[in-house]
Amino acid sequence: MTPREIFMAAMVRGETSRPATGSATSVVTVDLMEKVGVYFPEAHTDAPMMAELAAAGHEVLGFDNVMPLFSVWHESAAMGCPVDWGRRDLMPDCREHIHAIGDRIEIPDDLLERPGCKVALEAISMLRERFGNEVAVMGKVFGPWTLSYHMFGVQEFLMATLLEPDSVRRAMDALKELTVAFAEAQIEAGADSLCLADHCTRDLCSPDAYRDFVMPIHTELAGRIGCPLTLHICGDTSDRIPYLRETGLDCFHFDSKVPTETAVELADGRIALMGGTSNFDIIREGDPGKISADVAEKIDMGVEIIGPECAVPLDAPYVNMKILASEAKRQAASS
Repeated sequence: MTPREIFMAAMVRGETSRPATGSATSVVTVDLMEKVGVYFPEAHTDAPMMAELAAAGHEVLGFDNVMPLFSVWHESAAMGCPVDWGRRDLMPDCREHIHAIGDRIEIPDDLLERPGCKVALEAISMLRERFGNEVAVMGKVFGPWTLSYHMFGVQEFLMATLLEPDSVRRAMDALKELTVAFAEAQIEAGADSLCLADHCTRDLCSPDAYRDFVMPIHTELAGRIGCPLTLHICGDTSDRIPYLRETGLDCFHFDSKVPTETAVELADGRIALMGGTSNFDIIREGDPGKISADVAEKIDMGVEIIGPECAVPLDAPYVNMKILASEAKRQAASS
């Protein structure tokens, strides 16, 4: 099986010749940029640079997929958020919000031609051409809970979930169309699958809020977006994995704050699992022995895709991800 075939089958809990390796979020580190000769912030806003840096996920690290959207701000930038694209050791950010909770949200007709979206779409096309059917090309979109943080501000939006729940539902219904439009464009550009990232973490979204506000939309997106979807949520999500497995989403990219055994038990064979390897204890601070032990645990527990838990810290050594990928393949071959 090719890396692409392994990754795509693993996402939907299909049969594979070995566990897949990869990530739904950024694997870029400062030393990986130095290795490739392509750097932030230019790699966020220049399509050839974005594609070249993303390609290192396979060509340098050995993962079965590549994913070129390194930041959380692409579609929000296209919506008009004034994004600071950061520097080589600092991820992008935006501290200004462009809407109040009661505003009418309209998706601009030229959304996909605006740089925030266009650059990513061009990079996906370049990666598809570069790798053909050998490597899985993964895109990324954000769900309406996260987009609401960007549009309205985190505090304002969370207060509105308590004080103006109907306004929140209207806003999320509008923003889900942004998610779908960008998703469909990425699929057309050549993405095999998508990460649906939505930061409804325990400290910002209670289990009841997830069930009442977010779960219906995640279920709808799983039905509307025409490719396998991996949901990414940071933090301890053990209180909502029972909801996630009912959405129809294919895969869940989980955080190491959920012990692997717990994640597997709660997934109950109804949603594939990706990640769960600590970015701090293993990816940044680990040695080959710790990495090998972590891989062995993931394989033993039945995690379908071995990889980091979330966007990798920029100061981590890329070689630890390379060891992670090679260990997964070595251990599978020797079992």
